[in-house]
This record gives sequence, structure tokens and C-alpha cells, in this order.
Amino acid sequence: MSLVSVQQRLYPESTCFGCGLANARGLRLQSFVDGEGVRATFTPWAEHDNGVGFLNGGIISTVLDCHSGAAAFHEADMRGWPPAPGSPYPYVTAGLTVAFLRPAPLHAACELRARVTDADEDQMLVEAELLWEGKQRAIATSHWKRWRPRR
Repeated sequence: MSLVSVQQRLYPESTCFGCGLANARGLRLQSFVDGEGVRATFTPWAEHDNGVGFLNGGIISTVLDCHSGAAAFHEADMRGWPPAPGSPYPYVTAGLTVAFLRPAPLHAACELRARVTDADEDQMLVEAELLWEGKQRAIATSHWKRWRPRR
């Protein structure tokens, strides 16, 4: 597994709520290249409570989206597909489908895994999962499209 996160390596100044290292009030998720995909550990805060003592679905969706982005951005970097002129990132989320399989703990670290399943320069598909104690708690498929600023 790499020692420097995708976020540190490619976008250290990002202010994204989920994975921006420059957002002091954000989640500051860091994803590390591991084999054919990326891995991360996410430890929820008490504020991420869904009202009944488990991790909120919106927070789960956010970390799955951001972690999927790390997989897509790493893939683009490895293939030499830089951001278009005027774009901060090479791709933007075009769709995210999340399935919640089991409750996720509020007071314990969860593991995130993501991998690109299909890629070309115009778009990518990424599969991601949130696990706790080795069991999937949520899965996601995300569709990433090339970010081309419009005027």
C-alpha cells in the first residue's frame, strides 16, 4: 500500500467536504493505492449519528463518493489523463447509486475499498464498499464523466 494518499499526491489544496485536506471542517478522507484499487479508513464522529445510534446514510454516501473519486483520479493520473484546462479535477461525479446493506457503526472505524471497473478518457465506472468487521455495510457504483468547464 502506498504511504502517500491520493489526495496528498494529486489535490493537497482541495476543499471538498469529504476528502479535501484543506477543509478543516470536512471529513478529510485519505485514500491509499493498494493493488488494483484504493483503500481508506473512516472513523465517524458523534455528529454523524443517524438518530438511532448508527452512521448516517448521507455521510456513508459522501465517503463512498469521495473514495470512488480517489480511485478515478488515480486511474486518470496513471493513464496520463490530466484535468482539462480550467478544471480542478479530471472527472466529476455524474451518478452515484448506493445500497445500504447493514447498519454501520457510529463509534468504530470502517474500511473503504474502491476500484475502477471500466475506464476511458471520457468516463469511468467505479465500484466501492464500506465494511466493518469484514462485512459489507454499504456498496456503491459511481459514474464519473470528464470535467470540461462550460462558459
